[in-house]
Amino acid sequence: MLNGKTILLIVGGGIAAFKSLDLMRRLRDEGARVVPVLTKAAEEFVTPLSVSALAAEKVHRDLFDLTSEAEMGHIELSRAADLVVVSPATADLLAKMANGLANDLASTLLLATDKRVLVAPSMNVRMWHHPAVQRNVEILKSDGVMFIGPEEGVMACGEFGLGRLSETPDIIGAIRSALTDGPLVGKQVLVTSGPTHEPIDPVRYIANRSSGAQGAAIASALRDLGADVIFITGPAEVPPPTGVHVVQVQTARDMKEAVDAALPVDVAVFAAAVADWRMATPTTSKIKKKNGAMPDLKFTENPDILAAVSQLKKNRPQLVIGFAAETDDVIENATSKRDRKGCDWIVANDVRPETGIMGGSENAVTLISKDNADVWPRMDKTQVATKLAQRIAKAVTS
Repeated sequence: MLNGKTILLIVGGGIAAFKSLDLMRRLRDEGARVVPVLTKAAEEFVTPLSVSALAAEKVHRDLFDLTSEAEMGHIELSRAADLVVVSPATADLLAKMANGLANDLASTLLLATDKRVLVAPSMNVRMWHHPAVQRNVEILKSDGVMFIGPEEGVMACGEFGLGRLSETPDIIGAIRSALTDGPLVGKQVLVTSGPTHEPIDPVRYIANRSSGAQGAAIASALRDLGADVIFITGPAEVPPPTGVHVVQVQTARDMKEAVDAALPVDVAVFAAAVADWRMATPTTSKIKKKNGAMPDLKFTENPDILAAVSQLKKNRPQLVIGFAAETDDVIENATSKRDRKGCDWIVANDVRPETGIMGGSENAVTLISKDNADVWPRMDKTQVATKLAQRIAKAVTS
């Protein structure tokens, strides 16, 4: 909940501006105070009256409001909020922010604020991919501005691609994360998730049944405790969570490179179901049947990411956690894996088909450490993630 929090909401001019009305309503439902600011362009899509009614606040529109400016109102507005949110953030607003322009109320507030800023971009797909926009995005990220979206989908103009405004619940989730004062604030956490796909030929690959749901839930739970989360995911069924830095990969070697690039971190959680083997030499053409004969497939081992990070001599995370999906002798095999890999904890689960855990919505895990095997009851994967995140927070902050 956002009880007692004040959000300065800057609404940019774009077709997605109408979604700001729902955002205001839902933020107020969570106990937040929403102070709205409309750009001139935004008034072409939503009216000040509708915004004022849903926010239950005065709508701020003009930099040269003499009543307010007698008391330096634009400075007060920019400092009084707990968080500044720009939704939708147009290409024009991003450009003004990146280049320090202040020629209207919205851009002046963004330049004058001493609070964190979260932007939710929305624009045409070709605009989003334009080099100028991407340069501005990189500048803003380096300045500490937080981003949520954009998402992929059909645009109002009929084109398809990145540029859609994130959904309201996702924006609210990012707002909660930005306002979190949890035990993991200042900690950087790496989470791997999902399967890897190891190509056999251009149309076939080796994989497993992992949906990525548990890894995504863990990343969300750690984010909600204030952690800065780097989420490295294979081609999972479950979409990555919002409010985290997402790195998408395909193969185990891709994942290894992404993990190496992310280090050093304070905590590493290896929830990904990485393929143990890959084709020694994937073919560049589709393998054809030859009179019923089986193809000659030669395999080689993939890199052991968990072991490599666990056994680092330099820049080893304070806490390294692996996962063990087992079908037999779960605790014994997982304990052996923890000793063999050198990680601190192993989260073990029974993935026999009859459990429905692999790819399902629930999990039943045993948390294995050096001195203990803590058996948890079967519960929703979100609950497992919350409990694990709390254990992590206690371990690295005590």
